[in-house]
Parts: sequence; C-alpha cells; structure tokens
Amino acid sequence: MVPADPYAWSWNPEALVLVPLLTIAYAWAIRREGERTPRWRIACWVAAMLLVWAVTITPVETISLRYLLSVHLIQNVVLAEWAPLLAVLAIPVGLAARVPRVPAIPALLVWVVNYGVWHLPWVYDAALRHPHTLLHLEHAMYFLTGLALWWPVVHGALSPGAKAAYVFAAFLLASPIGLMMALVPEPIYAFYEEAPRLWGLSPILDQQIAGVAMAAAEAVVFFAVFALFFVRFLREQDAGT
Repeated sequence: MVPADPYAWSWNPEALVLVPLLTIAYAWAIRREGERTPRWRIACWVAAMLLVWAVTITPVETISLRYLLSVHLIQNVVLAEWAPLLAVLAIPVGLAARVPRVPAIPALLVWVVNYGVWHLPWVYDAALRHPHTLLHLEHAMYFLTGLALWWPVVHGALSPGAKAAYVFAAFLLASPIGLMMALVPEPIYAFYEEAPRLWGLSPILDQQIAGVAMAAAEAVVFFAVFALFFVRFLREQDAGT
C-alpha cells in the first residue's frame, strides 16, 4: 500500500455532489409542504449534512481508507447512526405523514443485518480495496438503513416505552461488534494489518481502540434517545396512577 498524506482532504466527489443535491431536495420538499418548518428541524438537517461531509471529505476519510480502523469505525457510526438520526429529526410532521409507514421490527433487523454483514472481515477488506464502488455502496447502505432505523422512533406511533425498548435493543444488537474487536487478541482485518502505521498505533492496539471507540460512540446516541423516551414512559406511568 502506497502511503498517502494522512492529513490530506479527500474531496470525495460523491459527497460533494450528493450532499448539496439532498439539501436541495429537502428544501424543495419542505417548501412544497406549505407549512412553516421549525428552525430546529432545519438545523438538524444542516448538522446531518455537515457530519456527512466531516467524515467523507476531510482527513477523516483519508485516515479511514489508508491508515486506521479506529477512525474508520467512528466514520461508520456517524454515517449509520448520528447523521441519519439528525436527518429524520429534520423531517416535518406533515411531510413525514406522506411517507409510507416504516415497521419498527423489520427496520431494526435490516439495520442490524446490514451493519453486521459489512463488518465481516472478507466483506470489510473487499470494500476497502474497492473504495470507489463497494465502499461507497457500504456507506450509502449505512445511511439508508440508518434512516429506516430511526424513522419509527421519531415519526412512528409506538408508545414511549416501546420506543425506549426499541432503541435499547438496537444498542444491544450492535454492541457485540465493537466488543469483539476490543477483545479479540489478533487483528481481524488484513487491510489494516498491512496498512502504514500512524501515531505509533500497532494493528492490534488500533483494533482495540476501534472497538472501544465504536461502542462509546454508539452508546452516546442510543442512550441519549433511550433516556428521553424512558423518562416519558415513567411520566406516563405516574400520570396513570
């Protein structure tokens, strides 16, 4: 593998084109809806798109693709969980009502299976060795299944208790991937075992940091949302007594 400047910006053409196109589509959709969209929803959309850019055109992309598994897994969490949640929060209620209902359990299963398959060693290595095809497909599928995951939480008709349980289940189902990486004593991905070293991190230390960082990054968003709906559930129980 030929070393690249780890701090070079990627200027990913797909992200540079897709993010503005999605933003134009979002602006057109909320304008067509005719109702005033709260500023906080628009801010959520802007934040989601900025997050996508932050992990696809900055040195984060270069380090992810050339050097460190730990940075790549943070990139995956952003694309599969953080950015999709913000994008779903950005959709106004009236516009969301026009979208066909997204069943919670199938959405959760599709997200988990997609997440797990792309982290299989032979699939992960293949995607990294084909960054202009398979890797872009991987990232697109992370984002799309992430939208499906969060849709029932934000716009679904589930009770607060059911939403809390759903989010907790999503974390429990996804967390073994990070824990496994932190505990396995040998490098899992040949691509990163062969990659140039950065910041003095050995392949196994990089993998251990990756597993812990992935679990922590997931916990931040999942437990924040879980806590929100669990508190609402407790308030409903108090009000019913």
